[in-house]
Amino acid sequence: MNLRLTRLDKLYYRLQAQHVCLNWAATEIAPMSGVVFELGLGHGRTYDHLRTRLPDREIHVFDREVDCIADCTPPDDRLWLGDVDKTLAAAQERFGGRVVLLHADLGTYEAERNEVIKEILRRRVPPLLAPGAIVLSDLPLVLEGASPLPLPDGAREGRYFLYRRSSSS
Repeated sequence: MNLRLTRLDKLYYRLQAQHVCLNWAATEIAPMSGVVFELGLGHGRTYDHLRTRLPDREIHVFDREVDCIADCTPPDDRLWLGDVDKTLAAAQERFGGRVVLLHADLGTYEAERNEVIKEILRRRVPPLLAPGAIVLSDLPLVLEGASPLPLPDGAREGRYFLYRRSSSS
């Protein structure tokens, strides 16, 4: 019997892939200097995971509003609130070429909205990235100067997407 994936199946596989990919990326960026960007705070679970795995990293978080678990709220000086297009544009002046890990968890269940998000990320992310930077996303992206990477073991295809900025960019 070949059953379709339920929404619960999809969520489970996405979270599993996210967990595996974040742990892999934390190891990959260990020798690099630079900052981490978390796009989409949500309830703060991924931010909590990143700050635990990367305790010495400066992690900046971007979202429209704060709606997270109280103990998962980033410090005010690392929290960028507002439209992601505008906040990433503002962050570029300060962090252009310094982001070694960018995690984008901005996908929705609306295909049209996802296309808008992908276009914003296509324009705003590449200038932020350091050479060799890693990008993780819940949406497939096209990023100038970055190439897709295979998923680490344990991550189901099509649930998460990895990219690496060229070292010579």
